[in-house]
Amino acid sequence: MLHHLSFGVLDLDRSATFYDAVLAPLGYVRVFEDDEAVGYGYEGGGDKLCLKLVPEVSIPGEGFHVAFAASSRDQVSAFHAAALLHGGRCNGAPGLRPDYGDHYCAAFVFDPDGYRIEAVINGPA
Repeated sequence: MLHHLSFGVLDLDRSATFYDAVLAPLGYVRVFEDDEAVGYGYEGGGDKLCLKLVPEVSIPGEGFHVAFAASSRDQVSAFHAAALLHGGRCNGAPGLRPDYGDHYCAAFVFDPDGYRIEAVINGPA
């Protein structure tokens, strides 16, 4: 359904360093960059997430978040650990979320600008 999503960020270098670290365990890489933007997606493909340098950021409120697909529970844990090492804040440690389903395993963090992001796998280990 979605082609890509863009986040406005205050410090492009800080945000790119954060997203390099948290998206790598999930298999996503930088697919383009310039002085005003950095895009992430699958190697050889287009961007699915674009970070854009802006002078002011307005973070969406409660109820908005972006969930990145993981292929294993280990990737979910690695995403969370990388986030905490690179300026993110915990918003839910890695683990099963029985309220969301029997196999829903996720980790939730705030990125350096305050966006709510998640890594998730919804399938048997």
